[in-house]
Amino acid sequence: MSAQMTANKASEAAGIDLVRAAQIALDYAAKCGVDESEVSLHHGTGVSVTTRQQDLETVEKHNDAQIVVSVYRDHKTGSASSADLSEAGIQAAVDAAVSIARFTGSDPCLGLADADRMATHAIDLDLYHPWQLDVAKMTDIALKCEAAALAADAAITNSEGATVNSYSGNTVYANSHGFISNTAGSQHSISCSVIGQRESAMQRDYWYDSNRNPSLLQAADEIGRTAARRTVSRLGARQIDSRQAPVMFDPMTAKSLFSHLISALKGGAIYKKASFMLDRVEQQILPDFIHVAEHPHELGAAGSAYHDSEGVATPEKRVLVDQGVLQGYVLGSYTARKLGMASTANAGGVRNLKISNTGHSFEQLLGELGTGLLVTELIGSGINMVTGDYSRGAAGFWVENGVIQYPVEEITIAGNLLQMYQQIVAAGADYDRRGNTECGSIVIESMTIAGS
Repeated sequence: MSAQMTANKASEAAGIDLVRAAQIALDYAAKCGVDESEVSLHHGTGVSVTTRQQDLETVEKHNDAQIVVSVYRDHKTGSASSADLSEAGIQAAVDAAVSIARFTGSDPCLGLADADRMATHAIDLDLYHPWQLDVAKMTDIALKCEAAALAADAAITNSEGATVNSYSGNTVYANSHGFISNTAGSQHSISCSVIGQRESAMQRDYWYDSNRNPSLLQAADEIGRTAARRTVSRLGARQIDSRQAPVMFDPMTAKSLFSHLISALKGGAIYKKASFMLDRVEQQILPDFIHVAEHPHELGAAGSAYHDSEGVATPEKRVLVDQGVLQGYVLGSYTARKLGMASTANAGGVRNLKISNTGHSFEQLLGELGTGLLVTELIGSGINMVTGDYSRGAAGFWVENGVIQYPVEEITIAGNLLQMYQQIVAAGADYDRRGNTECGSIVIESMTIAGS
């Protein structure tokens, strides 16, 4: 089934004609005398079921719809949104956007993305996999997940619950270039969080899985047992003395290092000269064994899209860092014009970012770490995006001679991202493939650890 047929099927199931609503908005905007206009519409439905202590706690049903209209006239712009998708509601949103545009400042860089950059060929990226479950079956899955966690270890004494979530929806984007897309997508997840206790010491941790295709989700009982194992492993945590030491970020926390990199590469930060990556294109910013690329056309992936949020066609692959050398910034049409460059089809962000690895398993990376800190949780957000200075609360495990010794907590790790990137000594093949970034563990040669 093609992407368009799948999207139409989802629209019919929702009982809302988003394509017609988009055309109403564009036609009415033209009658209002604007130079250009664009509209984004979304309608989705979902169910979320949570159990706690083996009882059904909450059932939430979602049915949301929204239209966002942006208009451009005389290099001024206005934008308005509404949950009312009736013809009168759509026209009211357009009127509001036109009114706002009268009072905004003129900027020659404002406007739609260039017409010749529009995605002329729709691609079926396998994003729509509805989960045909009723509340009773979703409850059974959540109960199974939580039961596995509670039974996994005698130290598990309480539960914060297990949740099963399913969501499916349609998104339509259209603009006055004549471009229109209609995409259906789904997202499903299972999660569990439990509390462990030994004597007076208590800890909590969690685990989850998410996927567009429910058949690819990790088994519910495995998720529960993993949540329990992670919780129990944290019992008896200590605070260590302040020191300089190697630091290893596990896959979940390592993703944040590359999230900071992408933030520093965004056009808004670059043209405002508020980024530690300013003027670093074609410079070595990572070790030569690190390769960073986005893959917007990966089938079934969380971030897949054949066009960005402005309709610009995305490439099958875009390399951001090649052998450690920065290849370019992350730009939408507005920021590209501000910089005198071309859009990189990144309005709305990067899609399916992948970080290369050095072939090391998690255990081999512990050996590379030697004696140092394994970080499994980060707390707070002490990042200076202008200088790259980095300071965050952390928890994890102290490692000696490649072997985990004991859990640690109430510490802070600090450094500078520019130096941290250069000091990466290994990147693991122990990928966490959930979400928009695929990354393994990362070992950094040395960081400041502030403890007792």
